Amino acid sequence: MPGRSKNYLQISGILFCFVFICSVSLFVTQNAYSASQGPAGFADLADAVKDVVVNISTTQVMKENPMQPFMGKDSPFREFFGDDFYKRFFGDNPQNQMKTHALGSGFIIDKDGTILTNNHVVEKADEIKIKTTDGKEYDAKVIGRDPKTDIALIKIATDGKTLKAAKLGDSEAIRVGDWVMAVGNPFGLGNTVTAGIISAKGRIIGAGPYDDFLQTDAAINPGNSGGPLFNMNGEVVGINTAIVAQAQGIGFATPISMVKEILDQLKTGKVVRGWLGIMIQDITPDLAESFGTTETNGVIVGDVVADSPAEKAGMKRGDIVKTLNGKEVENAHSLSRSVAAMGPESTVTLGVLRDGKTKEIKITIGTMPEEIAEQKQGPKTESAWGMSVQNLTADLAQKFGLEENETGVVITDLQPGGPAAEARLKPGDIIKEVNRQKVQNVRDYKQSVQKMKKGETLLLLVKRGANTFYIALRAAKE
Repeated sequence: MPGRSKNYLQISGILFCFVFICSVSLFVTQNAYSASQGPAGFADLADAVKDVVVNISTTQVMKENPMQPFMGKDSPFREFFGDDFYKRFFGDNPQNQMKTHALGSGFIIDKDGTILTNNHVVEKADEIKIKTTDGKEYDAKVIGRDPKTDIALIKIATDGKTLKAAKLGDSEAIRVGDWVMAVGNPFGLGNTVTAGIISAKGRIIGAGPYDDFLQTDAAINPGNSGGPLFNMNGEVVGINTAIVAQAQGIGFATPISMVKEILDQLKTGKVVRGWLGIMIQDITPDLAESFGTTETNGVIVGDVVADSPAEKAGMKRGDIVKTLNGKEVENAHSLSRSVAAMGPESTVTLGVLRDGKTKEIKITIGTMPEEIAEQKQGPKTESAWGMSVQNLTADLAQKFGLEENETGVVITDLQPGGPAAEARLKPGDIIKEVNRQKVQNVRDYKQSVQKMKKGETLLLLVKRGANTFYIALRAAKE
């Protein structure tokens, strides 16, 4: 009997260990399976952030009514139907202005009612209405806009009510594969929540000179523009900005870290960027060999602008910029963005490779010339040619029926009787070249136009539908 009891205890111990090991294995397997399926749900996160997201509706008053040819004093239709008919349907003023409406999203960033959104949502609006989750509506005004990053800051009068504000996170810290959640007002369907992951970082899509988009497969549709992209901690990591109309699961958001770099300037009403005055390009293996180096990190200085901060500091054509303030320079795009984000009059140190020798050059940053011109003269180039152009966004592509992967700038508005209108250009036309130089974005367009001398003809290569053609414009007389 004692021996039998001993054997029983041994068998029981073995069975216990077996059951324990199986239980642990099952627990680990279940957890691994759960992790592979993502978070249990987004309901708590959606509930926590819903009050910081707002719906935006805008109204733009068109100065010229498309019906004007049929409504003028000399119109044969007016003569046929009589004045009473026209007054009944069009009022006493036959030049009734037409209103257009658009929708977008935004999110509150402080308790006093300051809201971040996309510039393209509000830039041409004559009236901006904000609707919060509690159903209240407010009038909003624009505080500051930055077309180059497509960011705008607007504000509402809260009448003493304290609003819940979003937490701004760190988009630099987010990783490809991390879960994110988008909230917005797609197609006017307010408080819509979609979820996905970060698909890629640092995307350049031709939207502007400082592209650095987060790519996500969270569903983003027209009307989501300006809305927040949250991480799983309820922090905003991006502003939903663009989509690829022909694709599924490809959306782009402006990183919130880029927004935070210019937020203080936006609050003052304008953004002023830093400028070195060097033309730079990435290093290819062939260029590296020609310059006597095997490294492809850094950028080559192709030219130095006369009387620029870089020239005054001693920069030369052929210099290879390796570091900016001790940090390695990855490519031309990153260096341009980093310098632009720094305020004028600040000092930077560039680590430069020249003739095989390394040296440091200190430069006092200047103000980007095109922004000085804009501040002094306003958008002269647009009025001179009688048209407005923009970078091609998802919303504009949908509006004009264009392919989003097109390069160039799209004509969005024409001045009646201006040179562009007289040449029969149309909104939705894409300008591919200016004076035989390719243009990728508005910055390229403006730089090409600003190089022109007074009285010169502006030669444009224009794409309309599947066809391209040249148009020559003469500036309007001032």
